[in-house]
Amino acid sequence: MQPRDLSAHTPYVPGRGTEEVARELGVDPEDLTKLSSNENPHGPSQQAVAAIQDAAPTVSVYPKTAHTDLTEKLADKWDLTSEQVWVSPGADGAIDYLTRAMLEPDDRVLEPSPGFTYYSMSARYHHGDAVQYEVSKDDDFEQTAELVLDAYDGERMVYLTTPHNPSGATFAIDEIRTLAESVEDHTLLVVDEAYGEFSDEPSAIDLLSEYDNIAVLRTFSKAYGLAGLRIGYACVPESWADAYARVNTPFAASELACRAALAALDDEDHVEKTVESVEWSRDYLRAELDVPTWESAGNFVLAQVGDATAVSEASQREGVIVRDCTSFGLPECIRISCGTKAQTKRAVEVLNRIVSEVPPA
Repeated sequence: MQPRDLSAHTPYVPGRGTEEVARELGVDPEDLTKLSSNENPHGPSQQAVAAIQDAAPTVSVYPKTAHTDLTEKLADKWDLTSEQVWVSPGADGAIDYLTRAMLEPDDRVLEPSPGFTYYSMSARYHHGDAVQYEVSKDDDFEQTAELVLDAYDGERMVYLTTPHNPSGATFAIDEIRTLAESVEDHTLLVVDEAYGEFSDEPSAIDLLSEYDNIAVLRTFSKAYGLAGLRIGYACVPESWADAYARVNTPFAASELACRAALAALDDEDHVEKTVESVEWSRDYLRAELDVPTWESAGNFVLAQVGDATAVSEASQREGVIVRDCTSFGLPECIRISCGTKAQTKRAVEVLNRIVSEVPPA
């Protein structure tokens, strides 16, 4: 027996983990600086840690109350009804919920390239398909309504990423508004704001009161430092919010994740510290790296180094793990996550030495 034909599915390629690399190099994991996965270098809020510890004895109980409490807290944060908040196991869980709610077999989604491979993965899991619009390096990864509409052909879902990964480019709110007014009535715009806390652009959640064809993705993995708990959510229009009960996996967001997210929302100082740290690191990377970089509104910086694989492998041997962007279709670029001041300075020192020695691709 074999599973169904999965040849059209492209596996997601995550950044390499510290322990994995440490075993490979035969070094102590604490000697490595991991700047490959856009994680929070300050870790989670201590309030979230305490909430996890307090909730640990209750994990024998399904997370009904915690899920409801988190939904209501997020609704209050964004001035929505609780039905408009779809709590999920990470933002990718919310992608699955929206795909289940929207796609019929053979429906297509339109996604950015380069971009998050899970958009198309989810579509194909649900017997749909995906086509792409190009966010071009030659145009400094500029994202506009015109760019999307030039590729748009009535797709059921259109993904917009702001800030865009791996470039850090934003999608201006007025451009999203233009798209909402330009696409066909059956098309849903899905605005992925996984890195939204690091951007000065207003959230597209503000548009939900005006448009019924926009959904917005958010996560606790980045600014809140809860990546290991897999907790995120979608915000959707009120007119079709009740679809959640029909597509949600029962109790998909865990008790510990919901309790930690509740506590993290209360610790505004931790998020502020994280955002300030990211702003410093972004500026330092762009000012001090001896290679071209792009302005970023995320917690990472994209750099053009010539041979991304050679540079990332050499950097890893030196104890600094960065993201080779070949899997994004950018074999000449690496993505460096924003670390602490010490981590960021170490990365710049190592990378500048390597790029001066590694021949161009």
